[in-house]
Amino acid sequence: MEKVIRSLHHVTATVADAQEDLDCYVKALGMRLVKRTVNFDNHNVYHFYYGDERGNPNTLMTTFPYKGWGVPVGVHGAGQVTMTSFSVPEGSLDWWRNRLQKFDYAVRDGGERFGEEVLVFDDPSGLVIELIANSSDDRTPWVADGLSADTAVRGLYGASLSVREPKRTIEFLTDILGWEVVNEAKRRTRLAVNGDLPGHRVDVLSARDTPAAINGLGTVHHVAVAVSDENEHLKLRQELVRLGVHVTPVLDRQYFRSIYFREPGGVLCEAATIPPGFTVDEHISRLGYELKLPPWEEPYRSTIEKGLARVNY
Repeated sequence: MEKVIRSLHHVTATVADAQEDLDCYVKALGMRLVKRTVNFDNHNVYHFYYGDERGNPNTLMTTFPYKGWGVPVGVHGAGQVTMTSFSVPEGSLDWWRNRLQKFDYAVRDGGERFGEEVLVFDDPSGLVIELIANSSDDRTPWVADGLSADTAVRGLYGASLSVREPKRTIEFLTDILGWEVVNEAKRRTRLAVNGDLPGHRVDVLSARDTPAAINGLGTVHHVAVAVSDENEHLKLRQELVRLGVHVTPVLDRQYFRSIYFREPGGVLCEAATIPPGFTVDEHISRLGYELKLPPWEEPYRSTIEKGLARVNY
């Protein structure tokens, strides 16, 4: 089929404490909270979206803070996104190391990968987060207090998929979803879609002897790719169905339409439309300040608000 995937859309993780999550991504990493809503499958839990000014696709990290709801700590392993990478300007990693250490994060050197330097830390829930310094990212960053255009996060760099049979995953991504192999190293294959740029990349990691992943606190739930519009979205779904891939019906996520499916290695994937976007229910200047609910949840607002953790933002 014709290529319909434009880039990554977002990475979504199951996390623990809501306030610690906000403090990490907004205060430490300086991303914008572009939407404060609820998990549409469980309105007792927030769904936070962090990104650039508008929450453009391929800038987004999203989280479900499940502390207090009996969700156990997850297991990082095969069949899962095991590292989420953000793009920062070349030459900024020393600055980021100092900043993250001031926020009491244990930072470690990730070495060099395909000619670019990597800095690694674990977020408060145990997610492995990478900052990858590069000179190829021309996206306009959200510049929060204490940051500058020379340091600010540009958005997602990519996601690392750990799988036991990389060949099957790579064939699925290339033959069905239109990705291309752009680089290779020991136990790692990099693929890109619609240009080899930050926000358009995934790395497939060989995890043949790794225990199976278990979703829970501190694990990535799914990775999403961006599709231009609803027509392209339906084309993709129809093609997946034709090929025998188990795929969900189209779901209305208020800010985009979604379908979900698993690639052969077990990683849960989402395809999300780019429109309508996060300004559909609030002005761009007010993104993230108020709890936004989909129309079908508005009748239960008072009950929902009482059940959610109190956060300062």
